[in-house]
Amino acid sequence: MAQQAPSAPNALPTPTPQQESLAAGYVALTTCSAVFTARRMGAERTLESIRENELRGVYPDIDRIVQTQSTFDDGVSFSAGWDRNMPARRAVLDLRTDGCTLEPVGSGVASRDHVHHAPGRTEVVFRPVRLHAPWPLGDRDALARPARGAETDRLDGAIRAAFDGGFGQSTNTTAVVIVQNGRIIREQYKDGFGIHVPQRTWSVAKSIAATIVGSAAHRGEADVAAPAAIANWQRDNDPRRAITLDQLLRMASGLTSDTAGNRTDAIYFGGTTVDEQAPGWPLIAPPGSTFRYANNDTLLAVLAISPTFAQHPPRVFFESINMHATVAETDWRGNYVLSSQVWSTARDLARFGMLYLNDGVWNGQRILPEGWRTYVTTPSGPQPPGEFGYGASFWLLNRSEGVPPDTFAAFGNRGQYVVIVPSRNIVIVRRGEDPAGARFDIAAFTRELLAALE
Repeated sequence: MAQQAPSAPNALPTPTPQQESLAAGYVALTTCSAVFTARRMGAERTLESIRENELRGVYPDIDRIVQTQSTFDDGVSFSAGWDRNMPARRAVLDLRTDGCTLEPVGSGVASRDHVHHAPGRTEVVFRPVRLHAPWPLGDRDALARPARGAETDRLDGAIRAAFDGGFGQSTNTTAVVIVQNGRIIREQYKDGFGIHVPQRTWSVAKSIAATIVGSAAHRGEADVAAPAAIANWQRDNDPRRAITLDQLLRMASGLTSDTAGNRTDAIYFGGTTVDEQAPGWPLIAPPGSTFRYANNDTLLAVLAISPTFAQHPPRVFFESINMHATVAETDWRGNYVLSSQVWSTARDLARFGMLYLNDGVWNGQRILPEGWRTYVTTPSGPQPPGEFGYGASFWLLNRSEGVPPDTFAAFGNRGQYVVIVPSRNIVIVRRGEDPAGARFDIAAFTRELLAALE
């Protein structure tokens, strides 16, 4: 009898169908969103740039599959094949949000009227958003005249180091924008990116979601102290009825999660929807007693205020603070995926930070309740281990040496950071496409920039 050849000692396991499907969904959605959000702003992303940045160094369990997949498009969607016996995974331009929507596995037809689907090749022609007004209402006269001297040399050196891996080995910085006293004092981009090129914000979207909750609270349409109105939890004997919006925003729901960070791949890349996936987790601890960072907590907070989106969808909030390049995406049933699927430019995120510098007031109009900045930056209840504290969907740099204790930030996967320093009237935006395992030291970068600006 012939002996079976031994397997190679370092042979990688054969990908499962689930991994193949998720990888194809990742490729289709990422490519679709990157291309169309840039085109909307009059910019173009090449497939080579997307593959070199957004599609390199993704989650280890699907990264090698992503590297082997190719996409094809029909002018309104991007698809990636994964199984010869199944339809390709397809992400379609959503005419309501201007972002892309991932269809469920096995679907070849969009299931909502506002998702663009047409026979044959139909090119979508965007009218680019032009922001002719002066900064920050538009992009004109955004840059302050740079000063000269040893301090600015140190500032420029820190920015160069950010792009050269000086704040983290193997990191991939794509943009840095620094705002001081309302003006952009430094701005730099990697080749292939620029002021009109949005990137996925990942978990920076959680801070955006909390801010949208705040805008609803200002209109009297949400109460963070009240139980979250989740339809699945309304039976009398369901203890989850007691979970408040505040506890969801603080990652203190007490709900279980299956992975660190509660990875929600099934929603992000699998074609599952928020309303069928997020509400189903059971309690493992009393609400408010445990900190557990979880995508589902943000998704549930947004689901709870979703009735307000009929009149005030996220687009209305973005327009209210001139974040015209920013797009919030939904699943195929129309639920906003505001834990991660927001695409935005570095300048728009600087505007977002400036809203908080101004304590929720933009261009003379109050957008957030008085004291909202204090609310989101005040730790309450359980705190995460490590070097950063946590407020209501914002990270706190209150344990970081050399950084003012009022500094807070929005953090996102692959190196997305919006750092807000009220006492110095400064916003620092760092965008990246850092590969899995690489870590950009945002506290050290912030410390160096602030020292240079003394």
